[in-house]
Amino acid sequence: MDLPRKINSALGATLGVELRRARKKQAPAAAAKPAPKPAAVKKPKEKVPFRPPENPALDRLLDRPVFVISPVRSGSTLLRLLLNAHSRLHAPHELHIRRLEVHFRTKLSERAMEACGLERGDIEHLLWDRVLHRELSRAGKDFVVEKTPSNAFVWDRLAACWPDARFICLLRHPVSIAKSWHEADPVKRTYDEAAEDALRYMNAVQRAREGLSGAHTVHYEELTADPAGELGRICEYLDIDYEPTMLEYGDSVQGDFTKGLGDWKDKVRSGSVQRGRELPKASEVPEVLRGISRKWGYLDESGEADESGTDAREGVTAS
Repeated sequence: MDLPRKINSALGATLGVELRRARKKQAPAAAAKPAPKPAAVKKPKEKVPFRPPENPALDRLLDRPVFVISPVRSGSTLLRLLLNAHSRLHAPHELHIRRLEVHFRTKLSERAMEACGLERGDIEHLLWDRVLHRELSRAGKDFVVEKTPSNAFVWDRLAACWPDARFICLLRHPVSIAKSWHEADPVKRTYDEAAEDALRYMNAVQRAREGLSGAHTVHYEELTADPAGELGRICEYLDIDYEPTMLEYGDSVQGDFTKGLGDWKDKVRSGSVQRGRELPKASEVPEVLRGISRKWGYLDESGEADESGTDAREGVTAS
């Protein structure tokens, strides 16, 4: 018998006490890790049915609104400021009206609107029209100009909402757009990612050009090379007189140049049109942008830079 047992036996015999070894506490079993939650499946955004107003005179406050349909980083803020300098045009910062949505909280509210002949899309259009009309009324001018780049994705809905709307399609060299989009936030996206992302906007603008009847197209390079001539043609399209004071837009600057509401860089704050970077060479156009570059006239069918209108486009793009 080992010593601890002998001692325990002797104490038990004389004192009636028995010593017992303390048992080692066992570490609690590690809690099982919960199974990882499955990745949430992003639901596609619901498409709201839309239609033209049954009675435009009753349902619309705006008269012939103007929409600039353009990709990101294409110079739309500069064009907005130039147009806003006209005595009859009010071009506020980007308003993102397509993100203003209406939802029925109850079935009763939906039934009530149906009894009025209004669907969800109709009510959203009433809201959009009222917001833009309020901005125009505050400015005391005749026509509103809206230039949010994402409007390119809903050009058909804008045309249905306002059957008398006018559209200006603003284009820029696709490589210049991609470079500027990358430089706007180089941490968030590489140049290749910027090109892919900006191409979504470019393709949407191209669909608008093909789907809109009578839209006016402006190349940003030509606007910066000959602003008086291009603004004169825009004014002719809008059926208003050209005003030379549009060229010095500094006194008409609207908004605080906040990121997300338009261009916020120093160049556009200058108050006048400035020349910019050199046009890219044909060899600088990545494959992903070559198709849209051809459609917009920046490459010919052989893949070379289009030399037509060189004096108008060479070296005059915006940052």
